[in-house]
Amino acid sequence: MTPSRDVGRLLEIMAALRTPGTGCAWDLAQNFDSIAPYTIEEAYEVADAIGRGDRADLKDELGDLLLQVAFHARMAEEEGAFDFGDVVEAICRKMIRRHPHVFDDAEGRTPQDVAGLWERIKAAEKAERAARGSTPPEGVLSGVPATLPALTRALKLQQKAGRVGFDWNDPRAVIAKIREETDEVEAALDAGDRLHAGSEVGDLLFAVVNLARHLDADPERVLRETNQKFERRFGHIERSLAQAGKPLQDATLDEMEALWVEAKAEEREG
Repeated sequence: MTPSRDVGRLLEIMAALRTPGTGCAWDLAQNFDSIAPYTIEEAYEVADAIGRGDRADLKDELGDLLLQVAFHARMAEEEGAFDFGDVVEAICRKMIRRHPHVFDDAEGRTPQDVAGLWERIKAAEKAERAARGSTPPEGVLSGVPATLPALTRALKLQQKAGRVGFDWNDPRAVIAKIREETDEVEAALDAGDRLHAGSEVGDLLFAVVNLARHLDADPERVLRETNQKFERRFGHIERSLAQAGKPLQDATLDEMEALWVEAKAEEREG
């Protein structure tokens, strides 16, 4: 088969890979459960390419993610459940339905208006599904996938609770909660209970996510940026010690801390 810009060629390739007798043994052995981790991994790799600003890599990673959609759709088609075209039609219907301010004559042009409209339409869709009996009755916090990264899931749970009024109205109140949780970690350590202290760290992280939310900061994004900053600065430590001919393991903490401060200063200047 030759490459093509036509998505139909991708579907033909996927069908060939899944054809018994002539297809790929690995692809034929897969099912929805075995492929799901790859789908999640590919979504992360898309986010990583975006974070690095690498558009060439982003193109490749989006292709890998599209392959995951084609793979799942092909397996569903084999079961007689739905096919790729049904997936496309379903998302087109959803986007048109959720954007009446674009495709119909509904009011709501500001980002705030659109967000409120989107949520009302989603709520109406859930109510309709529940009335049909296609989904069980849902609570306020339902619909947040358990497989989401913990920080993102905490954010979404807090957002849902906040919409019904279970929320602080001032970031400073969240900072006070963070101090309270930090005190509880310290109290557990003073009591010699490291297991309980570890559990309290979970509460502390949840409170920190809440602070990020109140500052309109995505906790996954800001932590990813901090991870990159840590890698950058620690890399400076490694390079500086290597230039001095000193193995990293032979450096003292004070020496490494001084190089860390140096890296921070260079970042500010640069």
